[in-house]
Amino acid sequence: MKKPSSKIREEIAKLQDQLRAAETREAERIGRIALKSGIGEIDIEEAGLQAAFEEIAGRFREGKKGTTGRANARKNASGTGTGSETTSPLTAGAGASGVGEA
Repeated sequence: MKKPSSKIREEIAKLQDQLRAAETREAERIGRIALKSGIGEIDIEEAGLQAAFEEIAGRFREGKKGTTGRANARKNASGTGTGSETTSPLTAGAGASGVGEA
């Protein structure tokens, strides 16, 4: 038996609410990290900051698929990693290079 369109719309609305909540959690997490790094103190246009974030995201995507900075940090702390996986993307970001500063 097929679902009526009203039930599908209800499910879509619930999923949209879940998506908004997930995006809010992600934005708050990234925002906290950015503020801790001092990004909030830099006078930078939004477009420049977004470009820098996209560059950082690309660096993490190019790394080992399926690993995160935390996983690499644990490896490095145990002495089994090289250190380049976690330090390179973080030290060469917008805050370190001055990209987009006015």
